[in-house]
Amino acid sequence: MVRHRLQIWGVAVLFMAASVGLVYDKLNTGKEVIKKIPTTHKVVALTFDDGPHYKTTPQLLAVLREKQVKCTLFILGENAESHPEILAQAAQDGHEIATHAYSHRLLNRLSKEEYSAELDKAEKVIRTVAPKPTLFRPPGGAYNEGVLTAARSRGYDVILWSIDPGDWRRPSVSQVVNTVLKEVEPGSIVLMHDGQYPLPTPEAVGIIIDRLREQGYTLVTVSQLLQYYEVRE
Repeated sequence: MVRHRLQIWGVAVLFMAASVGLVYDKLNTGKEVIKKIPTTHKVVALTFDDGPHYKTTPQLLAVLREKQVKCTLFILGENAESHPEILAQAAQDGHEIATHAYSHRLLNRLSKEEYSAELDKAEKVIRTVAPKPTLFRPPGGAYNEGVLTAARSRGYDVILWSIDPGDWRRPSVSQVVNTVLKEVEPGSIVLMHDGQYPLPTPEAVGIIIDRLREQGYTLVTVSQLLQYYEVRE
């Protein structure tokens, strides 16, 4: 009986180990689009699309510097080309620099040659001042299998989001804050923007950070968040 139980336990351990391996292999090889990380740890990633903007991004960086928080910036290549000094400052501040393609065209409506050029041009611009990006968010969240294949072939994990307060519509600061706090869970990925002006984002971000910390959350980059991936039964 004891031997039988040990055999069952051994099989269970092997199954769990295999499951863990599959999960991490799935993440590391980019076989899924990531919207949220399943975890029991109170960790959240703040992400910002469409920058750098010559007004909004410096304001955002100042808030993050004051709060001592690192975020993930999904950079548009054409904006980085216009403001390389702002992108360089973000990288110097320790933020994770990811790619959002070059010009914010919806990639699923483009030919293979066109969306490939969007990815390559953006990476080339980013790499002039920051390391090669490993994360990619398609503009508008729009993709197809061809876009995913192109992204994965360049070594990108494809990242979407689980919370969208719609800051690009320019709601009030309180609306942005309340949406995030209402929907936040361990492993959430929050989508915000810094590619326009004016936006409620910089002011809202400072409040969001304070409120999340009061609730026991830690703010991390997306790459750090991926390390908290837990296998669920």
